[in-house]
Amino acid sequence: MNIEMSLVPYEEKSVLYNLIQLYRYDSSEFDGHVLNHHGMYLYKYFDHQWTDEYRRPFIVRVDGEISGFVLISLDVPKEYMKLSGAEKTNIVSDFFIMRKYRRKGVGRYVAYSLFEQFSGTWEIRQTAGNKPAYEFWKQIITQYKADDFYQEKILQNEKWNGPVFVFESAAR
Repeated sequence: MNIEMSLVPYEEKSVLYNLIQLYRYDSSEFDGHVLNHHGMYLYKYFDHQWTDEYRRPFIVRVDGEISGFVLISLDVPKEYMKLSGAEKTNIVSDFFIMRKYRRKGVGRYVAYSLFEQFSGTWEIRQTAGNKPAYEFWKQIITQYKADDFYQEKILQNEKWNGPVFVFESAAR
């Protein structure tokens, strides 16, 4: 299985938009997103993926077939973090692997690749009701960090409602 991640060029933003529709549908049972009157899910910061220099939109492909996406933000100042106290933190904003590729190592490969490519402090959050996402990230981070330290806390405040992980990554 050949897994690749590539930045989404602005000219191909419709591909990402279509994947976000699948992602929002898939996660709507946990986060309560609703369709607009056109039958589409909105994504507030969609165009920001190409206008904010700290954002990176990636498409994931397995053997050349589109299999998901990941949206990250890099070097975000600590005043915007939910838990991290680092001066700058990387964030996984949204992470989606299509169902047919789940439980086959694709998500793990993508997550580890991001951690190694963009070393530093990471903060990864899940909404309170999304137990599958929590279990995925708990396993990924526990295995990635092995016996090293990571922080995990369930927040219920004005900043966030759900589990948050904070850890350091380094290029391997």
